[in-house]
Amino acid sequence: MEGFVALYIFMLAAFTGYEVISKVPVILHTPLMSGSNFVHGIVLVGAMVALGHANTQLEMVIGFFAVLLAAGNAAGGYVVTERMLEMFKTSDSKKKGDN
Repeated sequence: MEGFVALYIFMLAAFTGYEVISKVPVILHTPLMSGSNFVHGIVLVGAMVALGHANTQLEMVIGFFAVLLAAGNAAGGYVVTERMLEMFKTSDSKKKGDN
């Protein structure tokens, strides 16, 4: 019965997440991306903990790929956020930042 409860919770979380995200205005996506980078960091820490507790070779391989993908996700999130924030800068502030 625990599997059905977990599946039920997952389905409720997925539905709630979809409903919340679909109501967010486009202009707020950049600040939300910055906040979600924090969550990506937590996922990376969780993947490292899982890798640290791995006992078998298969668990180590899966943990390694989890760390690799989580690190790429976190780094990519910061790169995308930085590029999006660059679009909001005026040309004067871009020139001053280049000096």
